[in-house]
This record gives sequence, structure tokens and C-alpha cells, in this order.
Amino acid sequence: MHTGVECLGLDDTLSTAAKRMAELDVGAMPVCGDDGRLRGIITDRDIVVKTIAKDKNPSQVKASELIGETPVWFVEPNTDVDEVLHNMVEHKIRRLPVLDNEQLVGIISQADLAAKLPEDKVGELVEAISTTSH
Repeated sequence: MHTGVECLGLDDTLSTAAKRMAELDVGAMPVCGDDGRLRGIITDRDIVVKTIAKDKNPSQVKASELIGETPVWFVEPNTDVDEVLHNMVEHKIRRLPVLDNEQLVGIISQADLAAKLPEDKVGELVEAISTTSH
């Protein structure tokens, strides 16, 4: 799990999101409300496919517009790794936020799991997520 995760605000633009991703060398950033609660996640792919490819200006689109009402899947810090894998495969997601008392404390990525799990489990995860990934 990556700890010390930074959040974008709901009113931050996608241009700001892209710059923060570049500075942090990450492919996704959580979006949190003023209360610090997780509202969604924006990926670099989201910015390209849902904004730039549709001729929208990333400097004029807010994070809140991109995340919409999409549900955010998450786990708690003590969640078993098999449940983490199940959630990632079932929902075809590459990153899973970790919430403790409704506050974001980290993110588990496909790469985190690849570094820690046996090859056969990693292969199954990658294959299942890659079929139609978000």
C-alpha cells in the first residue's frame, strides 16, 4: 500500500490533476471533498479519454465533473489480501483506496500486489483486470 496519498479537491481542474500526477510520478489521484472524504479517483487515462479525446479543455473541466456519481470501491487497512484481489478483479480496477474511519490512508495498486504476491496470483489478477479495465 502507498501511504501519504495526496488528494485533489472537487474544484481542481484536470490540468491541475495532470500536473500533480506528473510531479508525483503517479497515474491516478484520489479526489476528496472539503471534509477529506474520498469522492472518486481520476486516472491519467480518464483525462485523455474522457476529456482531451472529446475536445474538452482540461483547464476548464473540474475533477467533480469527471468523477460524477461513479461508486468508489475501497478496502480497510486490515483487509485480507485475497479480498483485495477479489475486489480488484470483480470491479476490474487497478487501484483500490484504503479507508480507515472513512478517511483515505493509502492506495493499493496492481503494481504493489505484483511486487508481493506469487507469480500465479499476479498473472490471474493482471489477466482479469486487463480484459476491460477502467
